[in-house]
Amino acid sequence: MSIFYYCSLPFNLIKYGEFLHKKGEKFMNFDAIRKEIEDDTDRITGNNKGISNLPINLRVYSPNVLNLTLIDLPGLTKVPIGDQPADIEQQIRSMIMTYITKESCLILAVTPANSDLANSDALQLSKDADPDGLRTIGVITKLDLMDEGTDARDVLENKLLPLRRGYVGVVNRSQKDIDGRKDIKATDLSLFHFSQDIDGRNEIKATYYI
Repeated sequence: MSIFYYCSLPFNLIKYGEFLHKKGEKFMNFDAIRKEIEDDTDRITGNNKGISNLPINLRVYSPNVLNLTLIDLPGLTKVPIGDQPADIEQQIRSMIMTYITKESCLILAVTPANSDLANSDALQLSKDADPDGLRTIGVITKLDLMDEGTDARDVLENKLLPLRRGYVGVVNRSQKDIDGRKDIKATDLSLFHFSQDIDGRNEIKATYYI
């Protein structure tokens, strides 16, 4: 669950993108897709960083992806900022639960490696929606930002807080990587090739494993 978007973003993974609100217009440049998402988010939610139940629909056409629908949901905002409503946490929680309580939905519960797993909002919401853990996959990010001398081995080996479907470790791009247009695959491979000490198990790391 990502905090970047303040409205849900379903996109069908079916090398161009097409938005439902701009049907027929092909976005060949994925930087342009990102900008369109940002612009349409501002249009829907306003500049006050509010939220909306109106989704931004993006269909991606590529021979390299599975035919499925992904929905990127906002992370919980604990303290309202700017002109955000006082109940924004509850609004976001309700939006998230609308999607993840569906029995046909697989839940990717995203938690940073440098935070306490026991305090993970994503895992708690997943437990509320999927108490038996049949549909939940744990995703651990920021493996490269853990304190020296620590690792995520016990988490990724499903020992610390076990999930039926286990955990996958990923590394997101930094802002510098994004500005330099470094792709996600290169980020994954560079870290997991040169940093064998992250957890010692390459088979449960990197985005492609998901």
